[in-house]
Amino acid sequence: MFSGAGGLAKGLEMAGANHCAFVEWNTDACNTLRMNFNPRLVHEGDVRNFNFADFTHIDVIAGGPPCQPFSLGGKAHGNEDKRDMFPAAISAIRTILPKVFIFENVKGLLRASFSEYFDFILLQLAYPHIEMASENWRDKYHLLKALSLNKTEEPYYRISFKLVNAADYGIPQLRERVIIVGFRKDMDIEWSFPQPTHSKDALLWDMFVSEEYWCRHRVRNHYPANTVQSYFALLKGKYGLFAPHLRPWRTVRDAIHDLGEPDNKGDHMFRKGAREYPGHTGSLLDEPSKTLKAGSHGVPGGENMIKFPDGHVRYYSIAEAKRIQTFPDEYQISGSWSEAMRQLGNAVPVDLAALLAKSIFTAMAPNQQQQAPIKNDTRPVLNFGTVTAPMPM
Repeated sequence: MFSGAGGLAKGLEMAGANHCAFVEWNTDACNTLRMNFNPRLVHEGDVRNFNFADFTHIDVIAGGPPCQPFSLGGKAHGNEDKRDMFPAAISAIRTILPKVFIFENVKGLLRASFSEYFDFILLQLAYPHIEMASENWRDKYHLLKALSLNKTEEPYYRISFKLVNAADYGIPQLRERVIIVGFRKDMDIEWSFPQPTHSKDALLWDMFVSEEYWCRHRVRNHYPANTVQSYFALLKGKYGLFAPHLRPWRTVRDAIHDLGEPDNKGDHMFRKGAREYPGHTGSLLDEPSKTLKAGSHGVPGGENMIKFPDGHVRYYSIAEAKRIQTFPDEYQISGSWSEAMRQLGNAVPVDLAALLAKSIFTAMAPNQQQQAPIKNDTRPVLNFGTVTAPMPM
């Protein structure tokens, strides 16, 4: 659901999923999906008009409901925003009753002002089989809350959610997102989110203690001597002789070093006009990128620029933005530069999606002989079908 450019979908595929359908309304995004997946599986249109009853044989529903209602950079009207598609996502769960679902959204969903509505979303996902006549979400919320507190009904799904930073999992981007995962109760699975694999301290160690970062890229450390000395002392005092045990955060330089400068070929074309002003600054080359974004009124340029050590800035090419979001180089993005950057800014980093999906699918593996959803439902089950739609020091 809400497939977009297919970042989550590609990660699921890399983890072993066989897609059954993609549901997406944006034409350029649908063209992107058609170029990279089976075009016959792409359903272009409003997800609220999609007949999920035709797909009750699948194991996994995944997607990223539109984030603008909850985004820190948007208008933050939450459930009052007509773009709030969580009701559509919950309706799909209610219809299909998959073994597992995976949803992604922005950090803003955890704002205090949305706390009750977020709790309501989680309760609906936990109890999708309970439908209420009231049109008022608060009435429904209080009914579900009472049901949960009184334990008069067992949840249909075991829900886990976590705010994750993609940089902590090897993505060259500081991207915080809320991930929601639900396992159907008859799967009897106790699951937890994968532990981080990369860290900021490990990157700082590579830069200012071992200096392996600069050796790896065959460039000189351009930071001032007092900065180097300060971090050397700090890190040696914290870790002694031994480096941090996680791997270093990946930087923009790590991601794009072998692409060379943009030219006029393919998706690595130079785009002129980049400039900085207050609140509109580029991503430093030797840090993880700022979060690529797609704003309410076009692409916000600051997050889509590189700032080099000598101070000059330029826009990311599409090829570079794909690297920042860990799409394969051969992955095709439909549309103009601004449209491609919008799709990429909305995407889930592919490698993060793959890591998460592998963890989930591994947990599911011992239960794959489990055939039917609860309620004596005898619908057949297929394998992993999905509806997808300055250094902070």
